[in-house]
Amino acid sequence: MTEYLFLYGTLKPNEAASDVAETVRTLRRVGSATVPGRLYDFGDYPGAVIDQSAKTRIKGELFELPNDDSALNALDDYEEFNRTDRKNSLFIRTRTVVTLQGGRQLNAWVYVYNRNPGSGRQIVSGDYSESRAA
Repeated sequence: MTEYLFLYGTLKPNEAASDVAETVRTLRRVGSATVPGRLYDFGDYPGAVIDQSAKTRIKGELFELPNDDSALNALDDYEEFNRTDRKNSLFIRTRTVVTLQGGRQLNAWVYVYNRNPGSGRQIVSGDYSESRAA
């Protein structure tokens, strides 16, 4: 079964930190996509809060994952996601419905922020790359 991953911030190819850039290059780009929710800027990285009832959408890209778990394991480490300690993980990897440009919908993994966004600045456009360029 084909597995997908939605990327919206510092994991996107043009934003990826050097320690995960090689892993990100192993992913096959499917296309531009969105998920319902709110995106926050925490300075060095963004955090997504998925909310099916939100009027705003988070913009990103959908990627097909390799047939093994190596990419997800490396990305889990980068995102500080610990499957055995979800409560204390900075991000949680979860599945959500992603909408591709053109309307096609697929189930995909996404890293969501696992803290109260508190004083994080909401990126109203939902586009982290665009907000960094401004």
